[in-house]
Amino acid sequence: MLSDLERLGLRRGNWTFLPVAPRRIEFAAAVRQRLLALRPARVAVELPREGRAPLLEALSKLPRISALFSRSMPGGGESGEEDRPGVYAVVEPGDALTEACRTALEMGAELTLIGSAAKALPQRRDLYPDSAALGSISYERYAELYLRQPPPPAPEGSGGWEAAARLARLDRGTDTAVVLRLASFAEMLPLLGAEFPPDEDETPRQVLRGAPVAPSSLGDITEDCPWLQERYEEWRASSQSEDSARMPDRRLWLNGLWNEAEENYRAVYGGELAPWQRRQTARFLNRLVRAGGLLAPSLFDLVAAARGVIDDNFAYELWRLGTSYSHQQIGAEDDALQLNAEDVFPDTRRLRLRQRYEREKRRLAPRAWKRRPGRAPELWAAQLGGDAICSYPPEDIVIEDYGRFLRQKAVTMLGEERSRVEPFSTSLLDGVDVRETIRRWHEGRIYVRETEKLTGEAGAVVVIFDEDRENRYSWLTTWLGEHSNESDMAFYSTPPFDNLVGPGIGRAEYGGFLMAMPPGRMADVWSDPDYDLAETKPERLLLAGIDYSLERHVVYVAARPPRARMRQIAGLLGRQILYIPLGALSPEKLRKIRVLHVLDSHERRRIASRYIW
Repeated sequence: MLSDLERLGLRRGNWTFLPVAPRRIEFAAAVRQRLLALRPARVAVELPREGRAPLLEALSKLPRISALFSRSMPGGGESGEEDRPGVYAVVEPGDALTEACRTALEMGAELTLIGSAAKALPQRRDLYPDSAALGSISYERYAELYLRQPPPPAPEGSGGWEAAARLARLDRGTDTAVVLRLASFAEMLPLLGAEFPPDEDETPRQVLRGAPVAPSSLGDITEDCPWLQERYEEWRASSQSEDSARMPDRRLWLNGLWNEAEENYRAVYGGELAPWQRRQTARFLNRLVRAGGLLAPSLFDLVAAARGVIDDNFAYELWRLGTSYSHQQIGAEDDALQLNAEDVFPDTRRLRLRQRYEREKRRLAPRAWKRRPGRAPELWAAQLGGDAICSYPPEDIVIEDYGRFLRQKAVTMLGEERSRVEPFSTSLLDGVDVRETIRRWHEGRIYVRETEKLTGEAGAVVVIFDEDRENRYSWLTTWLGEHSNESDMAFYSTPPFDNLVGPGIGRAEYGGFLMAMPPGRMADVWSDPDYDLAETKPERLLLAGIDYSLERHVVYVAARPPRARMRQIAGLLGRQILYIPLGALSPEKLRKIRVLHVLDSHERRRIASRYIW
């Protein structure tokens, strides 16, 4: 019975082929594990033979990252006219080809280079499935899936011909492991065993040079970010040869990067991630990864998600940590190579980050204009008095605006519920439904929408934050609007004067409230016997809203819809309840309008702004 290696063509006589996706830490780990298990006498690696001497020097300097390059390559720079170094290989710990050379030297095996400097890295456009799949499937299964349906070969070749020609000159009797790119292996398979013309000119076409890469360039030129390369180096040092099942966990390492960036963000910028930001970032990343056909995010994806959901400061902290690499020590005698992403990758993406710091002068100026007075609750309680309670006018404006927003939203929601969408036949009705048309684009039809006209407007508004089953909101009040733009209100809240924030100024929290226009009509809702059939405080407010609303529709915002009995009563009185789930509204806005301040007299309004923040 054929083994998996023989069935896939990975084992031919004394030769074992290890095709890899280059510059990915999972394949570097897989190559190291298999070489340690095979212990071949010779390791052939698809790296340019023109750079053997600088490659050996760079391998001796690992884990410091170096590059093999030619003297210059035209077409660089933003203008396209600048001569840039032609990079042919990046010698980095997380690269499978580098790892093959490194392991071969550690084992004392003969190292043979079978690649050529025919194409620089930016000229290679090989595509590979996400290597994070090696966390759930075997290396052989990954290679099988790739070889079963490889991407179309590049017109100028992937390097398989050069590798096959070099392998044809090697002794087939020597136990050999051949490590090369998957694209080259797919191209080389039909050429194995073919006759190649003798290479009369053994002199390399050009001589490559080697140099360490400047630390500031690492974030631009590495496929797996330096953070992952450093974690791989730690994994490599801690792994034993017999530990063949253990693979690098890319997601776990990226999670560690996120946590450390979060700690730095808290320490440097004083920022704190809210739960909704974590949830939103997770959704953003999930969609970003799926759109890119990947299984795990890259550092670029993490930074893009952080910038989009949180802010530039956190994104910058992620980038700074992700591109830091403690092994990249550059001495004064080293001529470090400054590289751009365009020197290594055929396609690049850019993301601009702008750090924002709170300036001392800007921060201090507004605070100097309004100083927070010292707290003296006992003194304030002694001053409590007045003939009548009243509200704080700036809060009245906010809550009236929100009431208008809820009326408009309720009408819009009801209109959408009563609209119907159908394929276009003879009339556009109320217009083309673009969303439905795009969603059913495969049907090749246009969809139009018809919205039913509502009769009547929204009148009273009832908002229930808490049904108060534990009687926490014991302060029951009805107060009248003071002018034509202010609603009458009835509400239940926490006792405001139990929490004094100034002389005669108390702070409370709504459990629920009712707003009804025009003002000056509402009697005391809490003692009105007409509403005694209500079982709870929210139902009493809703009955009052149905009773006082001059318009047909009554808006009811709560966590749960009202009982059917309430709808029946509304129907008997010619009213209709429009229910809006509390979760459909902005939690931040609800948190702001839920707080109110009660003044013990109108005179307190002159000083209230000093104490209300």
